[in-house]
Amino acid sequence: MLRLIATSLCLRCQSAAALSLHIRPCATLIPAENQQTVEALYDLSVDIQKVRKLNSWVLHQSPAYTKEVADLLKDLGASGPVIARILTVHPEAVLCRPEQMQTQRELWMSVCPKHKELVGIIENFPASFFTSSSHHDNQRNNITFFQSLNLNKRIITKLMASAPLSFSRPVEQNEVMVRTLQQAYQELGGEEANMKIWLQKLLSQNPFVLMKPPEVLRENLLFLRDKGFSTAELLHLLSKLRGFVTELNPDSMRRTLAYSLDTIGCSEAELRHIVLNCPAVLYYPEDILAERFKGLLSVGISMSQIKETPTVLELTTQIVNYRIQRLMVHGYDVRTGSLEVLNGTKKDFEMSYGKLHLRSERPIFNPVAPLKVYD
Repeated sequence: MLRLIATSLCLRCQSAAALSLHIRPCATLIPAENQQTVEALYDLSVDIQKVRKLNSWVLHQSPAYTKEVADLLKDLGASGPVIARILTVHPEAVLCRPEQMQTQRELWMSVCPKHKELVGIIENFPASFFTSSSHHDNQRNNITFFQSLNLNKRIITKLMASAPLSFSRPVEQNEVMVRTLQQAYQELGGEEANMKIWLQKLLSQNPFVLMKPPEVLRENLLFLRDKGFSTAELLHLLSKLRGFVTELNPDSMRRTLAYSLDTIGCSEAELRHIVLNCPAVLYYPEDILAERFKGLLSVGISMSQIKETPTVLELTTQIVNYRIQRLMVHGYDVRTGSLEVLNGTKKDFEMSYGKLHLRSERPIFNPVAPLKVYD
């Protein structure tokens, strides 16, 4: 029995040794880091540990053009710390060939000629600048197309930075979507003289609208028309939704509107009025709306107040509670007052809060009260 166990152990040891011999050669197949790249990045104060953690594969590539990238950025006026941040966040930039980078520089400067602004864009959107050379023709054609629309250069730059895929695809696809937006604007009664400004605003607010199928826009507008919205109201919604009308779909809007109608207890005409004042009701899912209705009602706000100022639904429950507490300090009771004071951005609220604060501190003049006379 002991002899049998010993024999079994020997066989296991032999197989383990053979397995280890087979594994070792495989480990040597992993290429070593490109020491020239690593040293060049060290010299530029790039966070190598972060690069190794998130994009280690870049350090194993050859050739790399670290010096050329740094020289291009310096030539544009980028400081050492800025260059380090760009290459830490997007080390793939060192794999771009010098001629490729030069072409990108020329393309970007055709819409963003100021070096300082271009450096800021590269710092915030490095992947949009250091892109594949196979897209240069598409980028050039799309730039020409958007320039032909007489769009502001800043708008074109923003589109290139925040939605680079819309510039790397064939220009014909963008032409179709822009034409669809223009047709929708005109069919809904938009004035020709204002169309350029309207389009600029829409694209700047949601650059990704270009990536959506034109059919989505048509389907959503048709659904809203069937819900009773007039042509003028649809144009108002299209503008107020900031291009996010393409993020919606009839099924989600149908569920959200049905939930709001049931929760608020209003007529369809009243609901359309609420939607026109607060389009967020269209795109917030039921669970988010449920949480916000519950939060508002739990602090004593009535449903009639919400109907009167529906934009309060755009605020999270945490923000609403914080603002209510701030207002209570100065004796403002939202249960009996207007909810308008809760609305807006942080800056808007601070301005409203400041006015209430001054009003509470300012002494009330009583014309009947006797004046104090000092000798």
